[in-house]
Amino acid sequence: MTGTKRARILIADDSEINVLVLREFLEDDYDIITASDGGQALRRIEEDPPDIVLLDIMMPGLDGYQVCERLKGNDRTAEIPVIFITALDDVAAESRGLELGAIDFITKPFNPGIVKARVRNHIALREAARLKEDVERIMRHDLKSPLGTVIILPQLLLMDDNLTDAQRDMLGRIEDAGYTLMAMINLSTTLFRMERGSYELAPEDMDLATVARKVLAGFSETADMRRIGLKLLVDGREEGARVPYRGEELLCHSMLANLVGNALDASPHGGTVRVRMELSEEVRIDIVNTGDVPPRLRERFFEKYATAGKSRGTGLGTYSARLIARAHGGDIAMTCGGGEVTVSVRLPR
Repeated sequence: MTGTKRARILIADDSEINVLVLREFLEDDYDIITASDGGQALRRIEEDPPDIVLLDIMMPGLDGYQVCERLKGNDRTAEIPVIFITALDDVAAESRGLELGAIDFITKPFNPGIVKARVRNHIALREAARLKEDVERIMRHDLKSPLGTVIILPQLLLMDDNLTDAQRDMLGRIEDAGYTLMAMINLSTTLFRMERGSYELAPEDMDLATVARKVLAGFSETADMRRIGLKLLVDGREEGARVPYRGEELLCHSMLANLVGNALDASPHGGTVRVRMELSEEVRIDIVNTGDVPPRLRERFFEKYATAGKSRGTGLGTYSARLIARAHGGDIAMTCGGGEVTVSVRLPR
């Protein structure tokens, strides 16, 4: 734990001997609280959540499985690591515990070295996750201040009546880029909730074709420098068509920006990136580029951190795009062959 604060461990077991043994192993390094049954454990966790729970399976009243299920079903306690302590040494018991969200098992009789090592490791992992979240939270806060300047200054400059149309266009693009970056910073917490299945979509009426045009406009300079063409087709037409849809515009913008940016990175100089939209019982969006996907990456294309051939790539673009598509009730697939790579998004209407 950071500073001098000691981690707190709740030991829930109806056997006083087991509690005494575990306390003896751990009390030199951690603050210990105890519970003799499942109901008491839940009350004490709710009053003051500990850093980790050592939970016996066989207890009177609520058993360990029921306690674990309730902890994981409560947003306030869902992230607390649970280690089952049990005399049950079989695959079925372990599988059920892991399915409910437990992170580990310690079997009786206790080995002091194993108990200390597993508790220490899981508390260290929890502290590392907290530190990562704190750093990301600070970064989001600190980035918003200079981005505010990026957004406001173009607005002030646009008040000058002597600007040319080209200058107004450039300032407008700077302002749009600032808003996009601000939205991406705010989006990071949204993706975190999507990963855990706790994100609630807030849909609104929108036009996906307009979103796609904004995305392509944002990549136009990059595409020009690389001599890559960008083209949008909506039901076979290049101009004017709309794709009415009910979803979250920011999320859809982020999804398309990730997929178009990925297609640009994969396209050879002189190639073309095409975005095709079709509207029927569902919305179908195909992002096509004239490149290829390395064989070792094809099966892992949408996995977290999967990347190849990009020195600065994070492997998060297609992963987050799939999260967003699934949050809207849809999905994404990738096919390659014939000198083209097609990433297809399906969204229900």
